[in-house]
Amino acid sequence: MDGKTDSVLITPVKSSKVKPEDTVPEMGDLSISDNINTSTPSKPSYGHPRSLSAAPKFSLSGSQQTDGYAEARSQVNYYLKDNIDGVQAIAEHSNQTTQQFVTKQAESIAEFIDELVQCVKLGLGKAELENELKATIAAQLKRRSPAGRYTEKTDTDMFNSAVRFLKWLCPGSDSTFSKTNEKHIYPCFVELINFVAELVVRPLLDQQPTSSDQKPKRLVRSYRKTDVKPDNAEGRRRIDMALKCDALNNNSSSDDDEYDEDSIQFSEERLKAKDGRNDERPNYSRIFAVVEVKPDTSAANIEKGLAQLVEYSKGVYWNQHNRRFIWGLVSGGSNVKACILGPNFLLASQFMDVTTAAGRLELIGFLVNWSFCELPKLGYDPTIRFNRVHKCFTIDMADSNESKLTQTTYYLRKIVVFAERVFGRHTRCFVVGRQPPSLEAKSDNSGDILIKDAWPEVSGLAEDDMRDESKLLERVSDGLAGHSEFNGLYPKYISGGRMQIQNAHGDSVDDTTRTILGETVWAQLGDLPLRAHMRIAMSGVGEPLKTIQSIPELIVVIYDVMRCHMGILKHCHILHRDISEANILIRHDGTGVHGMLIDFDHAISITDDGYAKHAERTGTVPFMSVSNLENLQPKRTSLDDWESIIYILCWLGTFGWNSDTRPSGSVADLNIASWDGNNVMKIANSKRDHMHSSDNFTGITKGFNPKIAGIRRLANVVEGLRAVLIDNHSHPDLRGAMIIPDSFPEENDSDEEADQYEFKMRPDPFVERAAHWESISE
Repeated sequence: MDGKTDSVLITPVKSSKVKPEDTVPEMGDLSISDNINTSTPSKPSYGHPRSLSAAPKFSLSGSQQTDGYAEARSQVNYYLKDNIDGVQAIAEHSNQTTQQFVTKQAESIAEFIDELVQCVKLGLGKAELENELKATIAAQLKRRSPAGRYTEKTDTDMFNSAVRFLKWLCPGSDSTFSKTNEKHIYPCFVELINFVAELVVRPLLDQQPTSSDQKPKRLVRSYRKTDVKPDNAEGRRRIDMALKCDALNNNSSSDDDEYDEDSIQFSEERLKAKDGRNDERPNYSRIFAVVEVKPDTSAANIEKGLAQLVEYSKGVYWNQHNRRFIWGLVSGGSNVKACILGPNFLLASQFMDVTTAAGRLELIGFLVNWSFCELPKLGYDPTIRFNRVHKCFTIDMADSNESKLTQTTYYLRKIVVFAERVFGRHTRCFVVGRQPPSLEAKSDNSGDILIKDAWPEVSGLAEDDMRDESKLLERVSDGLAGHSEFNGLYPKYISGGRMQIQNAHGDSVDDTTRTILGETVWAQLGDLPLRAHMRIAMSGVGEPLKTIQSIPELIVVIYDVMRCHMGILKHCHILHRDISEANILIRHDGTGVHGMLIDFDHAISITDDGYAKHAERTGTVPFMSVSNLENLQPKRTSLDDWESIIYILCWLGTFGWNSDTRPSGSVADLNIASWDGNNVMKIANSKRDHMHSSDNFTGITKGFNPKIAGIRRLANVVEGLRAVLIDNHSHPDLRGAMIIPDSFPEENDSDEEADQYEFKMRPDPFVERAAHWESISE
């Protein structure tokens, strides 16, 4: 739409009330779906709150590196959509007039480089070629704006840069250069990218910008250090190349302005002087995109490059808490693919061959788009920024009422949850306050609010989406408002919903994976599940289970959590469905320690008879119920969550909850080890065996860590819970966990009669108990 400014606002819109009878479609494949966490839960996901300055380094070391690369290859095989048309266009400016100007800039830069390529193809001697290149560069630069404050290269530097990348663009022009040698390609690729960036701020004199929209917002340059381990990474892994965004601040921000273009850089270094940065060496806090270079376009090499791109992008997500998606480049010899990595997609463009004019134009256009497009198109979230005045990060939330939409800015205190994976929900949690730290002193509301930011799967429009956690949490808050006995046992809803973003027409639309990719690309992706950017503000901040001091405290916390769980079930008609150690916090007040149940990502409305309407498998594997693991047809009930509590307590009793309670010896041979892994049916069978009888179950409790004080008391509680769930029933069909024959051959039957005996199997006890969930729960 001509004339539109490039301002982009991302704000959450409060969701409407949800109807209990609404339904959602079934979810995807168990083996890949992020609904299931197959990683070993050795520590709670809700780690101890960390200040920004204390953020840990992203680490891939030892066996983790090997396992990480294997996992990345598996993810490439599952998520990759290759040779997608229009990937580069995702980075185009939303304003049509502005994009036309940007395209002309890219074409002029490509024509400049084409002239240099033609010089090489003349077949001149070394001295003559040098003179020809210098003359061409001088002539071109005279047609362009003079070097400004943001340029890095003199005319001589431009010549030296061109000499390097022309080796790559003109195969055979330099006998010492091998296009199949990765290390030969690195400096060429670096110089090409930085050469283009230099020309972005030197437009042709007859193509000068006429408005602020037509000025570049940043320069996308390459770090000069290549084949290098980023500064804030541990382990041995080295990335080939990395790109960064250098801010231009065209609007000449004064020192009193709260935000500028560079405010999007989310890193510890924002708290330091800018001149303290090492701009030559990559740092995960500043990396905009990772570039992986391979010697050729063989399937094996491209797959390897994509897997490395996935693996290293973890470091970007871990360190940059305002990244919505990540760009990347993979080169095979002289052919380059543009890549974009999101919550549930890895898209790669067709090859751009830099030895051809068409391929160069496509790549240059893509690089130039990055310098002009709006911040959301780079993958950043502009509602999480660095405030220059108060020297802290801020997070914007929308508050709605019946008459108007207003916005609240919160001030970051601590980062509680980091995004640890490239694919999935990208859940992040921030402890925030309503005032800047410098103004807050010791006020009562310092850091008492938690903001959760995530990308869950959604179904259709926001008003129809039963998976909207903000709706469910609002229902919980409303449903328990009159029940003071549950105060402090659950987070209370403040505001939230789907984030919104402006489209090309200036309209606010949901910030979803479809919005990111655009209709042209989305139409090529088949049945890719839709994901939406969700943000929720809630009151009530707890601490992770690892801060528990004793077995009695653990028992009190679990008691509170399940008391709250049953209250939510009774008064709100919501089933949690993801009881895990990561979703249980502890809270201290004047009366002692209490438990808190959090994370309603997988919660769902139940029917009047207490059944969850959809039985998709969700949760963390070691804690999932048998019915959940096997995806049995009966709908989920509260018994599944009670069963999860048993598994959690067994896990904590065996492996502990912090460094003081961890076992000192090997645990690989313990029976409970069979509850973890990738084969969910095997895990379910193991749990059936262990839960079937009290004798079988003692094989689990005997493995509890004897060094934990009071561990026998925990074993008694767990064994009692199992007995109530499994044994204490009058009807035999409700007892046990195995599906066994109803009767056996008589002892005096002949062998022939025994062989011909037709066994009649008893009903599945888990299925039978589901029909009696209410009496068992009570």
